[in-house]
Amino acid sequence: MRKPLDRKAVSCMLLLCLIWALQPIVLKATAADLPPLFQLGLRSGGAAVLVVLLMLWRGERIWPRDGSWPAGALVGVLFGLEFLLVGEGLRHTSAAHMVVFLYTAPIFAALGLHLRLPAERLAPLQWLGIVLAFGGVAIAFLGRDAGHAGVSRDMLLGDFMGLMAGLVWGATTVAVRCTRLSSAPATQTLLYQLLGAFVLLTAAAWASGQAHINPTPQVGASLLFQVLVVSFGSFLLWFSLMRTYLASRLGAFSFLTPMLGVVLGAVLLGEAIERHFLLATVPVLLGVVLVSAHGSVVMASQRAWQRLARQRRANAVPGPPPSV
Repeated sequence: MRKPLDRKAVSCMLLLCLIWALQPIVLKATAADLPPLFQLGLRSGGAAVLVVLLMLWRGERIWPRDGSWPAGALVGVLFGLEFLLVGEGLRHTSAAHMVVFLYTAPIFAALGLHLRLPAERLAPLQWLGIVLAFGGVAIAFLGRDAGHAGVSRDMLLGDFMGLMAGLVWGATTVAVRCTRLSSAPATQTLLYQLLGAFVLLTAAAWASGQAHINPTPQVGASLLFQVLVVSFGSFLLWFSLMRTYLASRLGAFSFLTPMLGVVLGAVLLGEAIERHFLLATVPVLLGVVLVSAHGSVVMASQRAWQRLARQRRANAVPGPPPSV
């Protein structure tokens, strides 16, 4: 039985949110020496090697005969497509914009699961969250400064790619939940995703003339961070937490990632934060929280009302004794 969050889980989730928020910022910071598309492909290949070594050390089968390979091929293609959109999108928009639009994924996952699984039907509060999130997206796309039309058109393309990356990420979640991969080991699912991303992203980088690298200390540090920390360490930690703690409680923390991404993008990269984008971010994040943390919110509300009822009963003034 999965547990509610404790201090260890909260600390791990805060660390994961920081790592995931730094991911597009590191890609953007080293883009001149190593294009994001090629860097994402290299990190996927490096992390896949580490996952294979881990599976061999654990005695797990690299290619289990459980019939999961068609679903594995699907999530591999989706995972690669997601980061293809991220890598290309970062050429046109800021890291802060990318991380916010990418983390609309829970909205798309919730819609997909609502259509596929009866147990995942959306509650009214979650539908409100979806309306808020898409309202925020509309503000972000329609609230551009007309005085900077050229820049806005370029950024609009990058933002759209970030939104599509979020949609593909949501589709990946649905594919994992609705196929044989739902019962497969976490390492097996991760390996399918990393191999698909490696093949698709490196091929796209070569085809588009982005498969070049200027070896610098910053590029080396970025690759180590992307391979060891992001694609290998953070994903395995996430899967480990998912096996131990309630998924809805963990998902509620994901809204911290885009918030951190906006702040870190401004601090580390000097990215300007437009007023209309900040205005749009509020309903987007609130919508993501309502959709992702619905179960936690309902349970917390029920416990609060139960505590209040117990307190009222304890503080109630005793009435007269019953007549006999």
